[in-house]
Amino acid sequence: MKWYFIDESITDGERRQGPYSIDEIHEFVNQGKISDNTLVWHSGESDWKTWKEASQALKEDLPPVPPTDEEMLKDTIEALEQIVKESKFRSRKFAGFFVRAFACVVDNLILGFFGGITLLVLSSAGVLDFETVQQATSAYINDPISAESTNKLLSTPGISTFITIWSVAQAIYFIAFQAIFSATPGKMLARIHIETTDGERLTWITSAARYLGSILTQFTLAIYGLGYLIVCIDPKRRALHDWIARTYVVHNTPKGKDDNAKKSEGDKEIQ
Repeated sequence: MKWYFIDESITDGERRQGPYSIDEIHEFVNQGKISDNTLVWHSGESDWKTWKEASQALKEDLPPVPPTDEEMLKDTIEALEQIVKESKFRSRKFAGFFVRAFACVVDNLILGFFGGITLLVLSSAGVLDFETVQQATSAYINDPISAESTNKLLSTPGISTFITIWSVAQAIYFIAFQAIFSATPGKMLARIHIETTDGERLTWITSAARYLGSILTQFTLAIYGLGYLIVCIDPKRRALHDWIARTYVVHNTPKGKDDNAKKSEGDKEIQ
């Protein structure tokens, strides 16, 4: 295929230059002799076109570049990872309300034990009076919506120190266990764990977001605990903080069963 172009720099004489091969035309483009607006023509064309139009037509006529071995390997690995992820998602069994409630009770017993030890230590150190705190706490439990009982509890000497220590310990407990083990001790005992909606382990950021969301869920106890009760009606058994952090609570899958599921998926793809 022979190419011609109009050389606008020529003011006197024949401005049509050619014939040239396409490689030579590309060389002129690199040299700046041919620009996007330069008129070009080649055998088989009915009219002159700008180089921009002609080069675009050339690209459309070229056969697709075959992928390299590295690209094919990368695509294969990504496809296999997607197959495994989809297989894992299909095999998920979401944890329901009662098993999650059991795990929550266990976690609160552990934290309650730590809280009791902390109270005794602070009482021994003279930071607070254990009996006074006990009386104020009992009054609050009997009437939690009373401003008087709340103020009495919060104004108890040393209670602010205890609340600070206990709040920090609770945050560390939930965030660390969720990020490192994907489950708190209560969930481990119930053989359930937390994962993201993509089936991945929780990052520290996601774990922190879920914990902060759980505080918001606790506030819904004032409206019959709706933040927890939605677990009963959601097909994927998510509480309010699961929606916020984009997480699921699922039953642990026995290793042998999980491996068989992956092998089965692989066999189906090969067939």
